[in-house]
Amino acid sequence: MSAATTDRPVLPATQRIAGVGLATISGVAVAVQSRINGELGVRLGDGFGAAVISFGIGLLVLLVLVPASPAGRRGLVTLRTALGNGALRPWQCLGGVFGAFLVATQGLTIGTLGVAVFTVAVVAGQSGSSLAVDRAGIGPAGAHPITAQRLAGASLAVVAVLLSVSDRFDQPDTLVLAVLPLLAGVGIAWQQAVNGRVRGASGSALTATLVNFTIGTVALLVAFAIDVAVRGWPTGSLPAEPWLYLGGPIGIVFIAVAAAIVRFTGVLLLGLATIAGQVVGAVLVDLVVPTAASHPTLTTLGGAALTLVAVLIAAVAPQRSARH
Repeated sequence: MSAATTDRPVLPATQRIAGVGLATISGVAVAVQSRINGELGVRLGDGFGAAVISFGIGLLVLLVLVPASPAGRRGLVTLRTALGNGALRPWQCLGGVFGAFLVATQGLTIGTLGVAVFTVAVVAGQSGSSLAVDRAGIGPAGAHPITAQRLAGASLAVVAVLLSVSDRFDQPDTLVLAVLPLLAGVGIAWQQAVNGRVRGASGSALTATLVNFTIGTVALLVAFAIDVAVRGWPTGSLPAEPWLYLGGPIGIVFIAVAAAIVRFTGVLLLGLATIAGQVVGAVLVDLVVPTAASHPTLTTLGGAALTLVAVLIAAVAPQRSARH
């Protein structure tokens, strides 16, 4: 990353609006993925095992799609060149580690926390981290100043999701588990930024997604091996329902969309739009497919609406890059 950058022009509003819309839809998909991987973790009796299955299936799909796609093949060649000439640094290819951690926390905690409480923890970490990542200029959109309007949008998003699950905070023992998705949320912003860099260097969102899933699967296999060595083989069994194996393909869509649009939105706006989708999706999932850990109330619905307001505040903030 260069020590000095010049001001970049303000991107057309239509691109930012389209990016926000796609990010919001992908956020809903993340909420669905959270429920799937959480249930898979419960059935297996092992969150790391569920994460390996989810990421592994996604990787297998990508190993078929990328070589079959002309853009994917070109992207692999271009990526190799970018790594060789230093246009892309090896550490910028490690975003999959944080994606793997997020998926692992889904399997480890959602069975106890529910999707809504899981989401509030992710949001709290993601909002603050997105501000820092944007300010540092780690993403392909360059550096963005931490203006009062952007800070207000991020802060309001945290308040909104806290409101949406306020009826759950009388269970402190359960909420201790929220530390894991909180840390995962911190990593999501960095993951989205560096995946955007990989997409820019390779010219292919599909190639960037393959890199993400490859690194993530390797990290999860190491974690799973340690887990088995310490606790033994998972006590559950593989479920028969096909929908419990869709977490990986859903993740492909989310990662590819984020890598493609982060250059239009910046990390903070991408994160907030994704948050809005996650909160709305979490409410819908908990309403349509309730569990013992999920019981949405009027405050949950009000918090989801307030999150959308937070995204709007950040969306209309100036998007000019900062000068270092």
